[in-house]
Amino acid sequence: MKIILTGYSQGIGKAIALDLLSKGHHVWGLARGASSEIQKDYPDQFRSSTCDVSNWINVASCAEAISGHWSSIDAIIVCAGVQGEVGRTLALDPLKWDSTIRSNLEGTFHTLRAFNFLLEKTERRGKVICFSGGGASKARPFFSAYGSAKTAIVRLVETIAEEEKDRAFDINAIAPGAINTRLLDEVLKLGPTIVGNEEYTSALKQQSEGGQSLIKTLDLVNWLLSEFSDHISGKLISAQWDNWRAIKNSKMSTPEERELYTLRRKTLP
Repeated sequence: MKIILTGYSQGIGKAIALDLLSKGHHVWGLARGASSEIQKDYPDQFRSSTCDVSNWINVASCAEAISGHWSSIDAIIVCAGVQGEVGRTLALDPLKWDSTIRSNLEGTFHTLRAFNFLLEKTERRGKVICFSGGGASKARPFFSAYGSAKTAIVRLVETIAEEEKDRAFDINAIAPGAINTRLLDEVLKLGPTIVGNEEYTSALKQQSEGGQSLIKTLDLVNWLLSEFSDHISGKLISAQWDNWRAIKNSKMSTPEERELYTLRRKTLP
């Protein structure tokens, strides 16, 4: 497969890039800070571009340049993201809060919008994977910008899935879980006064225990790229807790079943 991957230079994004390349896929990575490390090991499979996904003109320009080398792509994986402005919401810097939203939510939209014309040309079923989690399924005090953006990404995924349902195209969101990355380091550096005692204590425990399985996230990415997930679309899937290999589109025939793995309200009968 030919795959566009944002946020490839570190953390989960870098792990995804290396895993996909080891399986023979071709990856074009986008990141604000370009790295030549992966290129050295996979010179024939990996290319990269310096790109700030929060900047539409920058992303559109990258997509146009890449189209000069790849006439089509088979998948898009949006992994770029920042934790951004953290603290008591009503005391935060509005401009920094806005910037956090732009990097996460607008960065996701910009990537999908810019590269859709190449994905539409694939000869197989197009696949899109967006990264959510981090407060998307429940309130996360002191992380309102990050959590709001990640929740909005899920609704964006659900909406696009409905709009494109007559197309050979699947789009889903992943909640990767509590994996030890630079985001955990940022929480620990900020301390309990800013992130809250509960978040800080949880971060210390995560650091000492090693965090949750990165392998489960990589396995879920590969499953969502494969034919085994065909017609599964518009879902938020937890890499750590959901039995995602058992998810079958054919089993989602009733309204209640179709609401599985989505953002929905529960009401009294």
